[in-house]
Amino acid sequence: MRVLVTGASGYVGWAVVHELRERGHDVVAMVHESSREFPLDVELRTAHLLSEASLSDAVMGVEGVCHLAAMVRVREAAEHPTRVWRLNVAGTLNLLDALAVATEKTGQAARLVLTSTGAVYGTPAQQPISEDAPLAPINPYAASKVAAEQVIAAQAATGLVGATSLRIFNAAGAVARQADPDTSRIIPKAVAVAAGQAPAVVVNGDGTAVRDFVHVGDIAAAVVLALEAVKPGQYNAYNVGAVPASVNDVIASTERITGRRVAIEHRPAYAAESPELRADTAKIRGELGWSPLTTRLDELVADQWDAGRGV
Repeated sequence: MRVLVTGASGYVGWAVVHELRERGHDVVAMVHESSREFPLDVELRTAHLLSEASLSDAVMGVEGVCHLAAMVRVREAAEHPTRVWRLNVAGTLNLLDALAVATEKTGQAARLVLTSTGAVYGTPAQQPISEDAPLAPINPYAASKVAAEQVIAAQAATGLVGATSLRIFNAAGAVARQADPDTSRIIPKAVAVAAGQAPAVVVNGDGTAVRDFVHVGDIAAAVVLALEAVKPGQYNAYNVGAVPASVNDVIASTERITGRRVAIEHRPAYAAESPELRADTAKIRGELGWSPLTTRLDELVADQWDAGRGV
């Protein structure tokens, strides 16, 4: 299958590009601005989600799209809600329109996989969270992903596309020596502190907030499995998580793996963040046959640490 990857130069995008190649697909990497060097067999196309003309060229001749390009930082989105909605929602609308035009020309509906977020559920009382839980986002980033999911589902109902949303909980680890560069997230930040690259981990609250972490390589595998299973006119959504752990657990694991102390700066709890998010992944395991290869927090932290040191 010839597959376009939006956001291909990003952390998850890089892993998806590699997974697609390993599974025998032809990859087209869509980038806006990137100095990353892709493998020679990856076609590079320059486009932007907010440029309809460039998107029309980008989707030409592709059979599937892994839609990863987005603004993803919760606090940045809270400070600039119009920006996150413009890119995550309007950009998705533009991509759907470009695919619809291509479908009308070729008579073949494209396949689409959106990387969404576990934050779409807000703060549900029942844990772990199944896909049947109400969508109740508590910040602009999560709300933008809910909107993107809804418009994709509506477009799939027309038969112009087949689509799946993957609700990723927290990506971690490394693929092809590319670890998570975003130190606004807890594992990269804790490792950066241990490496002497940052002064302290800021802990909002008492450190008991729980997140469900999943290796970026396992995310990439889920994306490709979902893409291969998509059927025209159908829409589905799956949770993707693997290793529930608290902030305190991550800090303890980092100290254990690195043998170094991780300094902590305590601040009040952040109101727009959920105290607990655990994924029920029974649906994706049962329907797509997905299961994570990485199942221990220490493995995720060690992967981040080793990649940062070039191991």
